[in-house]
Amino acid sequence: MTNPSPADQQYLHGHHESVLRVHARRTVENSAAYLAPHLSPELHLLDVGSGPGTITKDFARRLHAGRVVGIDAGAEIVARTQAEALAEGLTNLEYRTGDVYALDFADDTFDVVHAHQVMQYMADPIAALREMRRVTKPGGLVAVRDVDYGGVRWFPWIDGIEEWRDLYEKVARRGGGEPDAGPQLLDWALRAGFEDVTATATIWCFADPAEREWWGGSWADRALHSDFARQAVEWGLASTDDLQRISDAWREWTAAPNGLFNMPHNEILARA
Repeated sequence: MTNPSPADQQYLHGHHESVLRVHARRTVENSAAYLAPHLSPELHLLDVGSGPGTITKDFARRLHAGRVVGIDAGAEIVARTQAEALAEGLTNLEYRTGDVYALDFADDTFDVVHAHQVMQYMADPIAALREMRRVTKPGGLVAVRDVDYGGVRWFPWIDGIEEWRDLYEKVARRGGGEPDAGPQLLDWALRAGFEDVTATATIWCFADPAEREWWGGSWADRALHSDFARQAVEWGLASTDDLQRISDAWREWTAAPNGLFNMPHNEILARA
């Protein structure tokens, strides 16, 4: 089987409750701190792959004199996030369905174009970055943060979590993505034509009981019920028994009082 083209790609995880439970805790502070010093209230910002919209809403509160647009491929999640933004009185915020390879905006529209954990799902990340650059004003910023699944570390050493990590990388690549996107962001940006690029790195560390329950409990459910699980079975990369073993491993880790999970990320600020 060949990997899907950009036009045929589907989001790896889907929008099962166990997925949204994780994504809905993301904010500018914990997911875009590298960009925060470059924000000012009057800027216009595009958030690519806005998902449940929590980072996007945080941007809108900070850019209260500007305009924020969030785009996502999922019509259902866009309708939900737009309703939430209206209910919260965020009149400078709009959510739309959209395609990162063909953004429905004129050239030089935004001061900042942001994408958090989006490039890892792209079959052609360089094309996506070029399109993000197209809609960024000259001198503006394309800000991208992504994970390095190959670099994740955990304790206690539970074999089932290593099995999860290996399976995750296989499913992601079979779906046309690159789960170790973070370390490649700088290279992709340079190949996309950016000349002024700053690269940094940060890490998420989940260690206290509430974080273990949130992260480990989510993956215990995602291993069984999300689109990741469905695709792993459909593509012959795992059996239902394998997924149950992985889910049980996550529950074991969640219950461990010494449980710790490190997830490294890289970020780039690329000047248009």
